[in-house]
Amino acid sequence: MAAEKMTVARAMVMALKAEGISTVFGYPGAAICPFYDEMYKEGIRHVLVRHEANGGHAASGYARITGRPAVAIATSGPGATNLITAIATAYMDSIPMVLITGQVSSDMIGRDVFQEADITGAAEPFVKHSYLVKDPNETATVFKNAFYIAGSGRPGPVLIDMPFDIQKIEIDFEYPDSVNIRSYKPSVEGNKLQIKRAIAAIEKSERPLICAGGGLFTANAADLMVEFAERTNIPVVNTMMGLSSISASHPLYCGMIGMHGGKAANYAINHCDLLILLGARVGDRAVTAINRLEGATVIHIDVDPAEIGKNLPVTIPVVGDLKNILGQLLQQAENYDHYEWVQKLAQEKAADVKPVEKAKDGCVNPKEFIRMLGESLPANAVICADVGQNQIWTCTNINLENGGRLLTSGGMGTMGYSVPASVGAKAAAPDREVIAICGDGSFQMQFMELATMMQHGIYSKIIVMVNNRLGMVREVQTNMYEDRQMAVSLDGSPDFIKLAEAYGIPAERVDDISQAQQAIDNLLSAPESYFVEVRVDQDEKTLL
Repeated sequence: MAAEKMTVARAMVMALKAEGISTVFGYPGAAICPFYDEMYKEGIRHVLVRHEANGGHAASGYARITGRPAVAIATSGPGATNLITAIATAYMDSIPMVLITGQVSSDMIGRDVFQEADITGAAEPFVKHSYLVKDPNETATVFKNAFYIAGSGRPGPVLIDMPFDIQKIEIDFEYPDSVNIRSYKPSVEGNKLQIKRAIAAIEKSERPLICAGGGLFTANAADLMVEFAERTNIPVVNTMMGLSSISASHPLYCGMIGMHGGKAANYAINHCDLLILLGARVGDRAVTAINRLEGATVIHIDVDPAEIGKNLPVTIPVVGDLKNILGQLLQQAENYDHYEWVQKLAQEKAADVKPVEKAKDGCVNPKEFIRMLGESLPANAVICADVGQNQIWTCTNINLENGGRLLTSGGMGTMGYSVPASVGAKAAAPDREVIAICGDGSFQMQFMELATMMQHGIYSKIIVMVNNRLGMVREVQTNMYEDRQMAVSLDGSPDFIKLAEAYGIPAERVDDISQAQQAIDNLLSAPESYFVEVRVDQDEKTLL
């Protein structure tokens, strides 16, 4: 592409187009207006969120479905600082995003002028890299590098802070064809010696186990993982972020590990003699379940060498892209006989299925409702789970099949994630059924995004579990603080049915399990957005 004279603001738009960006999420302000004016001229679809953090969460949902970096935009000062929660959420879960913020004019930086904030400094702990653009001629390189860094290696958010005056300067713009960052060379292929050692350990093992994490999705390697498990007859457990990488009904699948995981999965991870970690950092909620792993061989495969061995001692580290490494393993792996081990875990899984308890009058058992929802979902459905009790109810009961996908905030545990993430997911895949599941506490952090859905015709569906409590905190206070409930009552909440209808969204309330299937059918058959409120006992437990 030959160099062309244009303003930096226009060059920013041309860079987005060169990266294949057709949809962005944001909230404008004066400091970013030159860029917005050029987006208007070029026709890039801009989804106006009602809070900047939700723009970041929407971009996260979009990126997780497309597998490519997505874009969120905010203005300077409070607009930029409002993005930090979304940036941190994406950083913890390795989501590729490019965040573009306006900044005060470059000659005003450091003078505490109106709506100035050191966003590159404030966001530093939560970004993979950041740029404060002071030289307009570096615009093309900055954008090319930002998208490359965000989407390569271990994906993550990259911030570009663009001063107001710089956006208006005219430059000779030519977008690079390639990237060459000397200090950034992520490993891709696994070391052949380590691959050989891994295969030898697999051949020797009698009770091997695959722990599949969220890195499988960022590497687009979930299908290869299933192929590898089937080839080698190795059972599979998931971390929370790895859920939906394998169908819940697969004969090799044992469930989710961790403090909120299933007994069969936790049994498996404590009785295996070989643990193969695939794209899993094994955070504290997962490590809690591991108490008998001494003596087992641990193979940890991850693109980020800093994660290998950080939370769990590792015998055979393998650094590289999961898709490539699984391909290398499949070239050498054979069909191994683990019949007795697989059967034992199948028995443990069958024994772990318990009938749900009958709910109190006027309430629904949320676990039963979510199981019914999971059984009714069409192929390729996307479930966006929020944080709190609703997250655990969803993760342990939705049982996704047929290419379904679960999105949630695993590392940061960010309440208010599900609805904007569903907007991003639905914008990325308008033909897929996308449903946000949240509690009445988290819903009130994000319900303004119902307006975004209606304005832009992005029709995801909403399920709200209503117990008038911050349920997980209430449960902690009940179990650990002699039931001294403090600051967990949600008295004063609105009528959510009327609220949904005020946004023009059809809604219904379920307060008896006999109503559940009809409500689920109504939700799934609705051509546009639909809202279901599920009444839940205020003392409902997280687990059975």
